[in-house]
Amino acid sequence: MSTIPVTSLIRLQFAKVSRRPTSAKVATLILIVLVLLAVFGPLLAPYGPNETDLMATNSPPSLQHLFGTDELGRDVFSRVLYGSRISLFAPLVVTVAATVIGGVVAVSAAWIRGKYDSTIGVMIDIALAFPGILLAILVAAFVGPGMWAPIVAISIANIPYSARLIRSSTLAERSLPYVDALYIQGFRGTTISTRHLIPNITGFLAAIATLTYGYAMVDLAAISFLGLGIQPPFADWGSMVAQGQNGILQGAPWQTIAAGAFIVITVIAVNILGESLAEQASGKNR
Repeated sequence: MSTIPVTSLIRLQFAKVSRRPTSAKVATLILIVLVLLAVFGPLLAPYGPNETDLMATNSPPSLQHLFGTDELGRDVFSRVLYGSRISLFAPLVVTVAATVIGGVVAVSAAWIRGKYDSTIGVMIDIALAFPGILLAILVAAFVGPGMWAPIVAISIANIPYSARLIRSSTLAERSLPYVDALYIQGFRGTTISTRHLIPNITGFLAAIATLTYGYAMVDLAAISFLGLGIQPPFADWGSMVAQGQNGILQGAPWQTIAAGAFIVITVIAVNILGESLAEQASGKNR
């Protein structure tokens, strides 16, 4: 039995990456840098996230404070680095929960069909009638400010969106001739689903996951902006945007600009990568 050398596998993966559009490569590089900043942020931060200097409040960007300081004299660059951990981790939890739960529901509904599929479809339509961000705000307001209440609420709100998209992809894949051929050969439905159908829609799953991540980041930032998310002294990008409102009125907008720019850059990079993955998945299934 022949084996494929490790070097050949590395070359194959490099070839796949090199075929991606330039925009997708740049987006991937940006996301890698952001993850590295989140992991090694405490080592790179010149100051603690809550270290104050009342003699340097609302200072403009400089060599000493790259992104300036806020109204309490805290270094904005350091707070952005520390806040990146929560700001990048929380949407990831939402994405995994919504994709996994929505995927299980969607694949089972698309495969079983009948009344089960119809019931799931009606439930998805009802759930989609309620704005996800409104549900998240209501849950956060009822349970109280914090990190996990918004995460759970936004995960629940995103499950119907993920389920609908994954169900459509599963139905399209299920209608292909190879599925009937496997049935004729005597393969069971669970075997066909786990060994053939699901692996063939992984590209769509990855694309859906990236879109979910972008939506989750914006929703979580909005909740933090309203004061229902992460509470002081902890920092995240959404709460930093809210805390920087006074700075804007005082002519010191750099905290809001810095945190808002990181949110925008992350969401754009994730969406570009998601579009690239969706195009690749569509090309493979043509």
